Amino acid sequence: MEIDSIECISSSDGIDEEDVSISNHEFSSKPHNNRNLFASAIPPATSVHELLECPVCTNSMYPPIHQCHNGHTLCSTCKTRVHNRCPTCRQELGDIRCLALEKVAESLELPCKYCSLGCPEIFPYYSKLKHEAQCSFRPYNCPYAGSECAVVGDIPFLVTHLKDDHKVDMHTGCTFNHRYVKSNPREVENATWMLTVFHCFGQYFCLHFEAFQLGMAPVYMAFLRFMGDETEARNFSYSLEVGANGRKLIWEGTPRSIRDSHRKVRDSHDGLIIQRNMALFFSGGDRKELKLRVTGRIWKEQQNPDSGVCIPNLCS
Repeated sequence: MEIDSIECISSSDGIDEEDVSISNHEFSSKPHNNRNLFASAIPPATSVHELLECPVCTNSMYPPIHQCHNGHTLCSTCKTRVHNRCPTCRQELGDIRCLALEKVAESLELPCKYCSLGCPEIFPYYSKLKHEAQCSFRPYNCPYAGSECAVVGDIPFLVTHLKDDHKVDMHTGCTFNHRYVKSNPREVENATWMLTVFHCFGQYFCLHFEAFQLGMAPVYMAFLRFMGDETEARNFSYSLEVGANGRKLIWEGTPRSIRDSHRKVRDSHDGLIIQRNMALFFSGGDRKELKLRVTGRIWKEQQNPDSGVCIPNLCS
């Protein structure tokens, strides 16, 4: 989608962020008890974890753990992938389970694999996988919607990545003022308009503007995502406003976490949506050129200790 003109006005020109890198995740395992029982056959820590690693997919194995007649193991998912043949010795696998290795796994307590990112939790082997799927320290996906970016990381890393690699505009302040101009609004394809990152209240927010096809006609949409978890996002609210010629549309809501994908938020219509006819009405003139100005602000909800009522904390 071609953009003729986009203008963003905010309280300052930008922000500086230190480069942040993510260290490689290191896993460690520790036998529970019975140290003497396993010491001669299985060295503690790393070797136990290696024994529980599937040789095909390299993921941790969970029951049922299969083995061939020669004692080579693999996970149940990969058993079907290798057509019931041991990937190590090529012997037929059959339906032999490695009950001893399953018992060893039950005795282990392992740190979360995101411990290098700050998670302090330690879990029994069979509870670890469930926790990691929802761990609040797990990396975030890049929120840039203009491409299928595969970069993941913590928030400081992603802010630097957006600024340096995607050349996203960075602004400080909790108010924004965007002007969007397009010479031929009837030629609109599914495309992202723009992404701007705002820094306020010590947090980062992604403001998305885009046009996409809804039914037979294009619509224009703006919405905000919070660079953090959903529980933190609920502490904030935002408003968006567009209008002209004595009419206006106002949207107020809670920013969605970037844990929710850009497409998920867009397809749920959780934001300010402007139908094309209304957008052209706001543009004025002969309705042959799209001219939209979208303004908005972000505020933090604060709990009143006396009444228990949330009161908005507005930045200047």
